[in-house]
Amino acid sequence: MSQQTFEKSLAELEKIVTQLEQGDVALEESLTAFKRGMELSKQCKDTLQHAEKTLAKIMSETNEELVFDEETK
Repeated sequence: MSQQTFEKSLAELEKIVTQLEQGDVALEESLTAFKRGMELSKQCKDTLQHAEKTLAKIMSETNEELVFDEETK
């Protein structure tokens, strides 16, 4: 299976969580959905960790710091 975008994975994960929270799903289907949710959760976590490492590398290479505008808070 090819990896989908972070946004699509997160949307699918949210749908699964909602479905499981409602409790209207048969046990076998719940187990399958839970397994898929765990796969999506790992995929999203890995994607975020990779993005964080990439940003840290870019920032260290340019010797810059992230500056947040205080007015936007």
